[in-house]
Amino acid sequence: MRPTTFRAAALCLALGSGLLLGCTPDSDPDGGRATPSPTPTPEPTVHVAEVRLPDDPAVVLPGDGPVELAAATSAALYLSAPLAVVAPADDVDAQRRAASVAVAVGAPMLLWDAPDPNGDSSAPHPTEVELERLEVLTVLSVGDVPVGGLGDVDVVEVPAQDDQLADLLGWEADTGPGTTDRPEDDDAADAGEPAPADDVLTEVVALERGRPVLLGGSTAGRPTAEPSPPPSPTGASDDTAAATATDPENTVPLTELAEPVEGGVVLTTGEETQLAAVATARSVGLPVLTAPSGDPRRDSATIQDLAGISADTVIGLSSAFGHSQSLAWKAATAATGVELPGGGQVLFPGRRMVALYGTPTFPALGLLGEQDVDASIARAQALAAEYQALTDDVVVPAFEMIATVASADAGADGTYSNKLPVETFVPWVEAAQEAGVYVVIDLQPGRTDFLTQARLYEQLLLYPNVGLALDPEWRLAPDQVHLRQIGSVGAAEINTVVDYLAELTKENQLPQKLLILHQFTLRMISDRASVDTSREELAVLIHADGQGSQPAKADTWNALRRDAPPRVWWGWKNFLDEDTPMLTPEQTFQVQPVPDFVSYQ
Repeated sequence: MRPTTFRAAALCLALGSGLLLGCTPDSDPDGGRATPSPTPTPEPTVHVAEVRLPDDPAVVLPGDGPVELAAATSAALYLSAPLAVVAPADDVDAQRRAASVAVAVGAPMLLWDAPDPNGDSSAPHPTEVELERLEVLTVLSVGDVPVGGLGDVDVVEVPAQDDQLADLLGWEADTGPGTTDRPEDDDAADAGEPAPADDVLTEVVALERGRPVLLGGSTAGRPTAEPSPPPSPTGASDDTAAATATDPENTVPLTELAEPVEGGVVLTTGEETQLAAVATARSVGLPVLTAPSGDPRRDSATIQDLAGISADTVIGLSSAFGHSQSLAWKAATAATGVELPGGGQVLFPGRRMVALYGTPTFPALGLLGEQDVDASIARAQALAAEYQALTDDVVVPAFEMIATVASADAGADGTYSNKLPVETFVPWVEAAQEAGVYVVIDLQPGRTDFLTQARLYEQLLLYPNVGLALDPEWRLAPDQVHLRQIGSVGAAEINTVVDYLAELTKENQLPQKLLILHQFTLRMISDRASVDTSREELAVLIHADGQGSQPAKADTWNALRRDAPPRVWWGWKNFLDEDTPMLTPEQTFQVQPVPDFVSYQ
């Protein structure tokens, strides 16, 4: 868009009576009147910021505090900028107003804080460094910002009155500043009062670049009608040009909005300290989503928003997002829009599971085989409903299906393990997925290793609602047979499965998978402290599946919990026939800590 230029007639009047002849048309030789020849007016210089999007799939911006984060966000998204907006780091209401100005004019927002008296006095302030890098011509300051601390740059104070700010920035009367639409707090918005603390960032996220909606300040001159987009370029309007030209300290360079940045999205944890960074993101047109935990897979709304955006680059505004590579795969997973039963893509906390244990067609192995798939789903749902009444967490019905069954015979391969065909389980997995039921594939490997058997069922593990269970009781040494001793496995072998399953989950952008480790004696898992529970693609759960009297089961539970690896979740099994007596749902949830996974056999 071309800049607003001064009209020729207005220019003639401004030149004064002594020069009016220069604007009077000359006579032509034939006695007629010639076409007027006004003095040409030079085109004003219009400045445009240079904006960009980082090349990497994901970037977590550095910054130990709001000042540093604001500067880092500006550096990531701007190559240069004729204008910048600066507000005090300790004045949230000033930041609200600064944010709305920054987004409206398409300029980065930076913060100022007093230098640390105990710090390095020779070190330049991050905001001063960023202003110099951007080659800023004019700073629009809001609140108590020391002019001398910003380096060699013109500083113009943003007026408290909105109509004065409109004049300064060249917003016409019919395109002047408006108010945000907050139905729950219209009176506060109309009065320019501060928003509640938890609404501040939401206000800024909702701002639209180029649209003069102002937060804070006064309401003087605010139109009652819905404002139109502001004129472009931004700067002194025709009507105020003469006044501002006589006062260099109150002039703002003519600017034009840069083309919006496309293909990116910014993630915030929702903290007020990220307000300036969010404003800078909105000033270049990037959408901003909130992921409070720092993991975009946790919140269903964030997942669906990311799925709708299809961004090539994701920018995280907090160290809570981890390193850039971690954010990249988590955001890519969230962007699939595929969620776990019960919502989200991360299993715990906030979710508990109640499962039927067994395998299809073999009733003797557990409850799961006592009925067909539809009846099994209904039975699991009914059981989960009993637990739902006991907790605010989402209770998800589940199947734990034995895929490889321990055998008394060595079999043709000598493994003492019968491997059921993958095709046996596909209809159950797909029916469970449709019904919102989670599925765990259970392995009893005999003399082979867990990883070898896990790979046999990869087709099932690629479903988003399918996890894996390892049952060391049935993991035999080369000279062992079932039922003569209790099997065992070392942490090293478990970790090969951890790595395999985590990579499979990441590479296929699947929701977090449950990895269950069955255990009822300490010797079933040797070197247990070395089990890798750090992979965020997995939730590792130790399942206490011993049977017998309740005092004995309680002793086992307490023993297993001692010296357990960090970051593990806990499961409990109720045996219908072997427990004396079996716990009711209410009694099961009195176990401490409350089990995350309860199965019935």
